[in-house]
Amino acid sequence: MQLSIVILNYNVRFFLELCVLSVQSALKDIDGEIIVVDNNSSDGSCAVMQERFPDIELIQNNDNLGFPKGNNIGVAQAKGKYICILNPDTVVAEDTFTKVLAFAERQINLGIVGVKLIDGAGNFLPESKRGVPTPFVAFTKMMGLHKIRPNFEFFGRYYAQHIKENQTAKVDILVGAFMFMEKELYQELEGFDENCFMYSDDIDLSYRALQKGKSNYYFHETTVMHYKGESTIRDGVYMKRFQEAMNFFYKKHFKVSTFFSIGMKIGIVFFSFIKMFQGKTKSKKVPQSFVFYSTNIELAEKMTSVLQKKVWFHDLNTEKMVISSRVKDKDSTEIILDNYFVSFKECIHFMESFKNKGVTFKIIPKNTNFLIGSDNSNERGVVVKIE
Repeated sequence: MQLSIVILNYNVRFFLELCVLSVQSALKDIDGEIIVVDNNSSDGSCAVMQERFPDIELIQNNDNLGFPKGNNIGVAQAKGKYICILNPDTVVAEDTFTKVLAFAERQINLGIVGVKLIDGAGNFLPESKRGVPTPFVAFTKMMGLHKIRPNFEFFGRYYAQHIKENQTAKVDILVGAFMFMEKELYQELEGFDENCFMYSDDIDLSYRALQKGKSNYYFHETTVMHYKGESTIRDGVYMKRFQEAMNFFYKKHFKVSTFFSIGMKIGIVFFSFIKMFQGKTKSKKVPQSFVFYSTNIELAEKMTSVLQKKVWFHDLNTEKMVISSRVKDKDSTEIILDNYFVSFKECIHFMESFKNKGVTFKIIPKNTNFLIGSDNSNERGVVVKIE
């Protein structure tokens, strides 16, 4: 078998359903498998997997075992030469794995491959590529120096800003939302360190691959959407675990003075508070118009009732799939994409093409009765039932 996709889920039923649908499409011409590991969700995730996707392998844990252990359990069952650790709040394009597999096969001494990630509004996620967060690099990140001088490499190492968004290159650290590697390497590294519950586990695994002399890569030729933040509510527990994760990484890999440790602790607390409040719900800009791309006019009429606003229908049987003149900068337009007729790759392309234009996006996954999306990478997404 070529490839095993391991998806660790915790209480994100609707995003998981969308993710698995996209992965199935991307594995159509690949000898692969999907393994979903559920960390004791209470939202009906497992029932949906059993009903809609009986062919996938579902592992149900009796407790929330954390990100490292949950993924280690999944990889232990994987049969593929390659594995991909994938977040449940992601959407891959139909050719994502074909492209990444071809790239991986061309490399010598391959470590871990990551891809270009965007959020649900089409914005590039800088954590797609990162440098080793040495004490100094972490300090520049926490103090926001990478934003003050984004083109100054000395301050831009945390997000590897010397590598352009659309440039494939070797990179130090990759994010756990999408990590592609040979299963043999994962086993050689003994997987994620289970002493870390979450957050720095991907940094640690990437760093240990580097220590083995492997080459990690940021691969820009495919884009994956990561709604981000869906699996985590940013509350006091989040802040505590974030602090523990950073402390874990530094104690494991760096020798630092007591003075520096105190300074880092203060910085971590400060940074954790910022991250926590970034996730607090803010007043949202309500869409003033909705544009629906499909061939299903009956569904468009139903959405007009559900959304209580006129939904402009673009019939894909007769119209080119282009953004209409109704979509203007800062017009608070929401584009709804019917995945039954619009591919995942096209959905992702739409979002990338029209970021920062006052446009939000929702997807109706194929054969479902809900639309789903996220307007902001710092808050939880939205699911609207269509009944």
